Parts: sequence; structure tokens; C-alpha cells
Amino acid sequence: MQLYSHTMPPSYKPLETIPENRVYVSPDRANALIRSFLAFSHGKVTADDAHASGSDIGLPKETFRRVRIESAFGKMTVLATAAPIPYPYGREIMGYEVADLQGTIAKAKNAGATVLVGPYTSDQRMAAMVQFPGGYVTEIHSEVKK
Repeated sequence: MQLYSHTMPPSYKPLETIPENRVYVSPDRANALIRSFLAFSHGKVTADDAHASGSDIGLPKETFRRVRIESAFGKMTVLATAAPIPYPYGREIMGYEVADLQGTIAKAKNAGATVLVGPYTSDQRMAAMVQFPGGYVTEIHSEVKK
């Protein structure tokens, strides 16, 4: 997460969605990280799943703890596991919500990106792990409509 200040107000239109920082941490340090980040950011935990499907991090036979936090600094997803994480998981530091996942994936492929995983559905999201030219790996997701 980067913190910075502007000397002049930004001149671009507001983002349609807020990117999320994705943080992998060991289970024994998760509570300390969450506590300290909440104290710093005055944020709130919006979801805390102690038994999230390991499929979300490339470990389909495992479970892990997934905590979602929102604050004035943006969104953060804390992924707590002691298991070794297979590639490409753990390499992505951001997740981006888009309105049309399939359309965004098509545009990304046309720009030279490679879909590494997915799309898959989990936690009311359809998501994919994508690598862009230059090696940048990110998770792209859209909300699953009910």
C-alpha cells in the first residue's frame, strides 16, 4: 500500500471501483497485522472467513483465513496461510474489480496478457489471475450477480 499526498487536487475522474491490496501473511501474524492496520486506518472488517476455500489461492484441498477490510485508504484482503503457495498466487499484490470480467479478459489478451488461472467463481466473485507483459501478475474479479 502506498501513501502519498498531492500538492494540487487530482484532475481525473474518480475510480469506478476501488482496487484492493492483497496481503499474504502467516496465520500466527494475521491478527497482529489486522489489529494494527485497523488502528492505523480506522477501517472495518467487512468479512472474516476462517475456512475459505483453498482453491482461491491454488490449494484446492486446503482451507485458509480470508479477511476483507475497507477504510479510507481503500480495500485490503488478508490471506492467512502457512501452506506453500503455488505460482502465480502470492505474486499478485493487487486485485481489481471490473464490471465485465470476460470483456476485460478479452481486452487484456489483445494487449498481450496471459490468463494464468480461471476464470473461477468463489466468495460471490468471478475471478481470474492474469499476467501482463513485463510480468505484472494481478487478480481481476467481478461481482457475481444474484
